[in-house]
Amino acid sequence: MTFKGRIVVAAVALLVPSAANAASEANFDAKTTGDLVALCSATPDNGVGTAALNFCQGYIQGAVTVEMLNMAAFRGSKLFCLPNPPPTRSQAISGFVSWAQTTPDRMTQSVTDGLFHFIREQYPCPSSR
Repeated sequence: MTFKGRIVVAAVALLVPSAANAASEANFDAKTTGDLVALCSATPDNGVGTAALNFCQGYIQGAVTVEMLNMAAFRGSKLFCLPNPPPTRSQAISGFVSWAQTTPDRMTQSVTDGLFHFIREQYPCPSSR
C-alpha cells in the first residue's frame, strides 16, 4: 500500500465511529457520565441503539424533573435555571454529550455529578441583586 493509501485508510478510520464507543448493555447501569454519554450517542442501527436513546432521554428528563420539583419545594439557591423557552430535548442532550466529551475526566464522574455539573454550567441562574 502506498503512503497516500495509508493516509486515506487512517483518515477514514478516524471518521467512522468505533464499535468500542457503541452503546452496550453494560452502559444501562449508568454508573458514570461516560455510560450516559454512550447511551445518548447511540444510533438506532446499533443492537441496543433504540433502547439506549430511550433510556438516555428518560434518565435525563426524570433527573431534571425531580430536581426542578425539589427546587420548587425548598427555598434556597437553585442549582440551575432553564431559559424561556427551554432548550429542546435533543439540543440539551447534544450539548451534554459535547460537554462531557471535551474533557476526559468528566466521563469518569458519577452519572448524576456529570449531568448536574453540565446543567449548572449550561443553565446558570442569574445573579440576584
